[in-house]
Amino acid sequence: MSRRFSSLAVIASLTVALLAPDAMAQSPPLDARLREQIISVTKPGLFGSTLEVTIFSPPGDGPFPLAVINHGKASGDPRFQARARYTLPSRSLVERGFLVVLPMRRGFSKSTGSYNSVGCNTESNGLEQADDIVAVLDHLATLPQADATRIIVMGQSHGGMSTLALGTLGRPGVKGLVNFAGGLRNDNCVAWEAGLARAFGAYGRDTRIPSLWFYGDNDSYWRRDTWEAMYAAYSDAGGNARMIAFGTFPAGDAHGMFGSRSGQDIWLPEFDRFALEIGVLPARKLGSQ
Repeated sequence: MSRRFSSLAVIASLTVALLAPDAMAQSPPLDARLREQIISVTKPGLFGSTLEVTIFSPPGDGPFPLAVINHGKASGDPRFQARARYTLPSRSLVERGFLVVLPMRRGFSKSTGSYNSVGCNTESNGLEQADDIVAVLDHLATLPQADATRIIVMGQSHGGMSTLALGTLGRPGVKGLVNFAGGLRNDNCVAWEAGLARAFGAYGRDTRIPSLWFYGDNDSYWRRDTWEAMYAAYSDAGGNARMIAFGTFPAGDAHGMFGSRSGQDIWLPEFDRFALEIGVLPARKLGSQ
């Protein structure tokens, strides 16, 4: 190999590393304490795709109620986005007896296929994401450790919007939805905030499953009037939602409250109350903590 060719190869390798740091980095080791595993779920269709799914399990054989957590969308190419784990919330949910499931949607991380932004059609974007979640729910219904009659679907940011979109499908077994700072910031679209509120109104019109929402004032993605408009549109259209407006998040950006250690004190008590109300979490689970 010539010296010139060797130098070019080194430069090319460094360029790849700079362009795709997440793809080059090693995945974190699996957490044996939470019985963490990664599975692949095949989504049928004309072209088909394979979805990367993380599962955290309580001790025992189950069947366990399901907590499905839907991830947000980081800036940049979704293929370089790290596998979602939300370790702190996942641990709290496992301790409550949930089988915790975190699907990576099409085009994210190691899931195949392409992320479909659907341009400026925010409503359709959410429904596209919900279609991937359904494929994972179909697979979970075949697992002996999963109780597919008791499902709570959760999501943060883009995953929160995808969760509310899923509610429109009337999926059997889904008893409740939890939305953490949900939405999609389409800065390149004209009047994107109004479009976001219209999408949420459409979801509320077609959803009868109860939902629990969390938004804070110091959110780097949404102004307070933005999420207030989303909530009003959803509720006015007939959606069954309860808002937890927790004000300023003292630990930093309210958009990341769900994954923060400080956020546990905000959302967990409300989640426990909600899960009991919808019959997903038995009271004895809380009493055993």
